[in-house]
Amino acid sequence: MTSALHTSALTSLPLLARGKVRDNYAVGDDRILMVASDRISAFDVIMGEPIPGKGELLTQMALFWFERLGPRGLNVCPHHLTGEDPLSVVSPAEAEQIRGRAMLVKRLKPIPVEAVVRGYLAGSGWKEYQEGQAVCGVPLPPGLKNASRLPEPIYTPAAKAEAGEHDENITFEKTVQIVGAEMAGRIRDISIAIYQAASEFAATKGIIIADTKFEFGLDQDGTLVLMDEVLTPDSSRYWPAETYQQSLEAGTNPPSYDKQFLRDWLEQARVNGKPWDKTPPAPRLPREVVDKTAAKYREALQRLTA
Repeated sequence: MTSALHTSALTSLPLLARGKVRDNYAVGDDRILMVASDRISAFDVIMGEPIPGKGELLTQMALFWFERLGPRGLNVCPHHLTGEDPLSVVSPAEAEQIRGRAMLVKRLKPIPVEAVVRGYLAGSGWKEYQEGQAVCGVPLPPGLKNASRLPEPIYTPAAKAEAGEHDENITFEKTVQIVGAEMAGRIRDISIAIYQAASEFAATKGIIIADTKFEFGLDQDGTLVLMDEVLTPDSSRYWPAETYQQSLEAGTNPPSYDKQFLRDWLEQARVNGKPWDKTPPAPRLPREVVDKTAAKYREALQRLTA
């Protein structure tokens, strides 16, 4: 792994936007260089300390899944990778900033809906279920517990929020209003197909994908294209299968391969003697928290690709 990169600083390309993790640069008017930094966010706040190697791990995992799901793999859906070397579009002096952590992708028209698929009840889904025995308008059977496997995967979309705001869970009917009935149905069906294909593969590696979110865009021909990252621990809830039953019986989520360890630490962190109020600035992360979070991401990739 190269040294940690909190924020990229390319000057050979125009900066389009900085997200919580990725810095996007324009390559002409038809491509984007997506650089995955080592930034990490929790509760929609970006931490001051990077997680060394995280951006490279996320990029490797996304490339693994794009290859498996794309035209040369299961051919579930077209994706936004161009197949070109990201190093070919930056100056030699900037190569080390992006080596192993960048993807050169097609520039698409983003669809303002996050396509969320859940195979298990967790997070905001569990909270909604407790309130009304449904998630995003999808009715579910009684008697389910936290971390219960659902009878079949469900599609529970979210409306994309402005930067720094929480995405809002919405019903399928709301997505029809946003993008039209045909497009809403295609996004739902493709998302569930991707989730099922990925879940079946992950299960052979002892990993449960409890839920995940996808993003799509349209190319110039109006083709629906899978974009952004895909099936990484930043966009998915990965659980080790061997601890699942014990956690289910205890009514808790299994220890996940993502930033849940960081979230748990932040929940008990104190700033000036008081619990952190989940607004910037974030508490300074101890070395132990940084190292353990990095180890979770490494283990997920190693296990998946072994």
